Amino acid sequence: MPDHAAAPDPAALPDLLAEQHRALREDHSGDVSQVNPRLAQVPPQTFALAAVELPSGTLHVAGDAGASFSLQSVVKPWLYALALVDHGAQVHEHVGVEPTGEPFDALVLEAETGRPPNAMVNAGALVSASLVEGGDVATRLSRVLELCSRAAGRELCVDEEMAALELEHGDRNRALGYLGRSSGALRGDVEEALEVLTRACAITVTATDLALMAGTLGRWGRQPQSGEQVLPPRVVTDVLSVMATCGMYDGAGRWVHRVGMPAKSGVSGSLMAVAPGVLGIGSFSPPLDDNGNSVRGLQACEVLSEQLGLHPFSPRG
Repeated sequence: MPDHAAAPDPAALPDLLAEQHRALREDHSGDVSQVNPRLAQVPPQTFALAAVELPSGTLHVAGDAGASFSLQSVVKPWLYALALVDHGAQVHEHVGVEPTGEPFDALVLEAETGRPPNAMVNAGALVSASLVEGGDVATRLSRVLELCSRAAGRELCVDEEMAALELEHGDRNRALGYLGRSSGALRGDVEEALEVLTRACAITVTATDLALMAGTLGRWGRQPQSGEQVLPPRVVTDVLSVMATCGMYDGAGRWVHRVGMPAKSGVSGSLMAVAPGVLGIGSFSPPLDDNGNSVRGLQACEVLSEQLGLHPFSPRG
């Protein structure tokens, strides 16, 4: 498959990452998520950037690259991918592909269909979780964990304490699940779907893992270092399309305008961005803007996109 952009100068990338880390670590704007006590306790100065070149798999890091954190909503593209693997186009009978100007946890379904608007908001992610095949919660979660681990190139694990806290504070997601079931979009047990989603959000990664996971999507499902085909290319195309329009919540318009890359953010401060065929980018910085996106991660990706010509609509040659 053709690359979407010319490969960046390999010599420039590590210097650019280091430069952005130095510049942005002094930016103290934004607020750390208060969704649960574990997230609220993360030091706001923590900041990591990582990028993997495609197709070579060469990895570059800057900052606190060994710091671990929970995926949170960055797991949503992977839940959506598994639902597509299991059910193909029938997934879209249950969840749409349209962006929304509403917050990620809005109690909103499409008026005409009763579906959640897309798989990147909480209501849609619950539907995706309900569509992952498996006889019980443990089996379905193990499939999500296995997929993320294969994409990251190492065995990941779930922070069960984090998951327990989020289940304890999960009444709004529970309401979304029952709203989806009442409309027919979510079929099956709401509590099981909620547990799959919540525990999947608590999968623990580093910025390096995120870069490699992004790189897997950037190579249309092929892990950039092992070469393993983790997902079918057609599934990746669907996932990247929805990430591009919906992955940054109600900040998606600004993101597409300024950065252009398919991306997904999470309230932990995680951010995964994909320049297909060129780069996979992972970032971790807990302070969030009003849309729930990492302030430093967003700014770093804006600069990388501009300096390396990663925007898909920028001129080539």
